[in-house]
Amino acid sequence: MTAHGNNNVLDKSAPQSQLRSSGPLAGFRIVEFAGIGPGPFACMMLADMGAEVITLDRVGARKNLKSVAGRGRKVVELDLKDKAAVAQVLDLLGYADALIEGFRPGVMERLGLGPDVVLAKNPKLVYGRMTGWGQEGPLAQAAGHDINYISVTGALAAIGTKEKPVPPLNLVGDFGGGALYLVVGVLAALLEASKSGKGQVVDAAMCDGAASLMSMFFDMAAAGRWVEGRESNFLDGGAHFYGIYQCACGNFVSIGSIEPQFYALLRKHAGLSEACFDAQMDRKAWPELKRKLVETFRSKSRDEWCKIMEGTDICFAPVLTMAEAPNHPHMAARGIFVERHGVTQPAPAPRFSRTPSAIREAETADIGELTKQWMG
Repeated sequence: MTAHGNNNVLDKSAPQSQLRSSGPLAGFRIVEFAGIGPGPFACMMLADMGAEVITLDRVGARKNLKSVAGRGRKVVELDLKDKAAVAQVLDLLGYADALIEGFRPGVMERLGLGPDVVLAKNPKLVYGRMTGWGQEGPLAQAAGHDINYISVTGALAAIGTKEKPVPPLNLVGDFGGGALYLVVGVLAALLEASKSGKGQVVDAAMCDGAASLMSMFFDMAAAGRWVEGRESNFLDGGAHFYGIYQCACGNFVSIGSIEPQFYALLRKHAGLSEACFDAQMDRKAWPELKRKLVETFRSKSRDEWCKIMEGTDICFAPVLTMAEAPNHPHMAARGIFVERHGVTQPAPAPRFSRTPSAIREAETADIGELTKQWMG
């Protein structure tokens, strides 16, 4: 696929040195301790934005240099149980701008690479820590995954059907509440360090971030505009004008006609002329109105509804699979997906007008040579 509309992808004709210097974070050096989930995703974003990211992985890891989340790195294999290797890492960190690790609390300290040691070596370094439960608290040492971290925030209980909560993939904890908050925290600390000359620890916990993502819903609950119970509110599938509907072909479409003018367009294009649809915000009427909309959308195929509604102010979109999404006209026009090494993947986001991001090649590297380069 050609990314016609995206200026944030790799220009294969450009020299590698030019690609390494592109992006708003060009010139920043970040050392990543290999992990899974949100840490690598955060580092992918930082690498896409131009930072030089060095990933330290275990000996024999055989890192897949063509993986999506691992793109844009220089990968070094070494044994962190070896004191000589730890000394090499400390030398490298002496010239880094940031460190990112995702171990359980205390692991980096036991390796001799805790914040006290590293910040003594490089006082300006930003020390990013990615965990599920955080660096402290009763559960800090417990194992967990995205589904557990969002369970205790109120997020998971609010998502799903009336019968039970449904995990929203691992988008809310790992990537939304985890990786993105880590990126924001690291960037904020780098900005502050540029003024103060002092680094600091960024404690990014997925339970913290997922709770933060729920801010609007706590606000609505306090104002009496959100009630407990899934499919009881206008954003959780309870309202007939904000939800997913199956079409005659078996595929689905989504509508989000919240505002009165958008709801009026939905009624016009879907033929909802009955007086009962006047009661848009009457919660008691929602179940019956939803039943009627179910019947309406089942009367036509997804393609037919797209011809009727897509591009209008109804707030409508077809529900596409991962295989279908790259071929949607809007996605293709903006180059939202690109192909690298035969793998279709999302292009870098967000976009920058003057310092565009780029997908860079991953490669293996030698820690000694890197240290010499950074010293120079």
